[in-house]
Amino acid sequence: MKAGLAPRAFPKSLRLLRRADFRQVYEQGERRSAPLCTAFFRANGLPETRLGITLPRALGHAVVRNRIKRRVREVFRLNRAAIPGGWDIVLNPRQAAASAPFETLARELLRLFPKRPPEPGPSPQPRE
Repeated sequence: MKAGLAPRAFPKSLRLLRRADFRQVYEQGERRSAPLCTAFFRANGLPETRLGITLPRALGHAVVRNRIKRRVREVFRLNRAAIPGGWDIVLNPRQAAASAPFETLARELLRLFPKRPPEPGPSPQPRE
């Protein structure tokens, strides 16, 4: 991979992968909603922000769900520099996210993301 592309990559360290991480964000985090998506976010005590995406089967077949996830990941990847570090974010896109213009989706998701780093305080429980 070229060195110039690395800052725009989306490595595993920036993804929420474990069920326990998703559950903590849902149970202990804050929530914001918009017409195309709902965002849950919580301080993670890390220097970077991590993203998780969940979609119910009711949104459509795997092709539709995967398209929505690809579009949401791309918004996060392209705008990572504008999103402050220190958050775990779980996005729940709605059906309209599949057909909305990319610019509209990006604008709405960026409005949902936290605007500043989390307040200093007790750090979250470490991962086991």
